[in-house]
Amino acid sequence: MTQIANDQQLRAALNALTPQEQRLMGARFAGNVMHLCLNDRVRRAGQLALDPEADPTALEDALKTAKAHAVKTYTDCGKDTNWLEQADHFVAAAVVAALTPPEQLAAKSNPAWKAAVQARMAKNCEIIEEEEIEAETESDRQYQIASQYL
Repeated sequence: MTQIANDQQLRAALNALTPQEQRLMGARFAGNVMHLCLNDRVRRAGQLALDPEADPTALEDALKTAKAHAVKTYTDCGKDTNWLEQADHFVAAAVVAALTPPEQLAAKSNPAWKAAVQARMAKNCEIIEEEEIEAETESDRQYQIASQYL
């Protein structure tokens, strides 16, 4: 098992993955914060993203669903609103990142890394709302997820 202990190692490992593996890893990162998602359709999209045998048309529909929710909830970000509602936005954005096909991304962009960052933002919103800091960070959990996968 490869041991990942920092963001540089995580990014290098994610960049070595195939596009399908990047989707699966991004979906795992999103899944780790899915408890913060307030939308059942986004949850289902996240579940579909975890399926290595998922139909490409179903993946495209799931992407549209998650993207619509992320866009709808984006307007609440930056306002003095409920932190858990903002976390919901970032979970949807993590699912969008995982599901975005490589041909729709910038040349050096990695959907798994984007999903990881969005998941961290969701977790940060939860920490602000709960006013509790956990001993293990979302980054640490992502290092474990990637280490176990690789």
